[in-house]
Amino acid sequence: MMKKILVATLASSLTVGSALAAEFNNDDSKISYTIGTQIGGTLKNNVQGAIVLDEKLVFEGISDVLADKELQLKSDEMNAVMQTLAKKVGEHAKKRAEEAAAKNQEEAKKLLADNKAKDGVKVTESGLQYRVIKAGEGKKPKATDTVKVHYKGTLADGSTFDSSYDRGQPAEFPLNGVIKGWTEGLQLMSEGGKYEFVIPAELAYGPQGPGAIGPNRALIFEVELLEVKPAEAKAQKPAETKTEKAVEAKPAKEAKPAEAKADDKKAEK
Repeated sequence: MMKKILVATLASSLTVGSALAAEFNNDDSKISYTIGTQIGGTLKNNVQGAIVLDEKLVFEGISDVLADKELQLKSDEMNAVMQTLAKKVGEHAKKRAEEAAAKNQEEAKKLLADNKAKDGVKVTESGLQYRVIKAGEGKKPKATDTVKVHYKGTLADGSTFDSSYDRGQPAEFPLNGVIKGWTEGLQLMSEGGKYEFVIPAELAYGPQGPGAIGPNRALIFEVELLEVKPAEAKAQKPAETKTEKAVEAKPAKEAKPAEAKADDKKAEK
């Protein structure tokens, strides 16, 4: 049943206009179309660009398998071309990454230069840029402390890639467990403060930027420092409790049995 549905779907999609006018009358038709979108997404994201994809032959290959037809290429030939595909996909991905890195590097230079010229922007020795939106009056964190913050991260084009505001709750993490720009920048702040940081790529994710960011991207963060939780306070508390328990566990009457035993021996003599 499934094979027949998929073969019919694939065959109809080869006719211009018929696929666009498809009607989803039941779950089978919706499932068939969804499977097609998943196959298409995989090809678009991983194959298209690396080779010139012939859609007609893609559909024909799927149709042959589903209809149990004799395949038009031998297995060893298909294995060989798949190895060729893997090589071409790898080369294409590398080229795209290099192009993105070069583009992002130019974008970062412009962002840092433009931002540096703005009123109130200061630059540290490392190249970190910051602007005080609101000065805080509480504790300043150390690199070993844990901080509680609200923040929004954006790219040079203004798009948001991460935001605790959008999630509806602040984030909490050890300050030495994040990117260098954050570790340095938040130590300039005091509790209750709000700063804007423009972080060069080398103080952010560098060439290893995640998918939503990409390589060599300078990042903009707006950060509110809500609370500082000193590391030493966390480490000290269990030690104090342990000492107190040790003192409490030593009864003052422990010496009496020993004294009594010594008195008995004297009496025996």
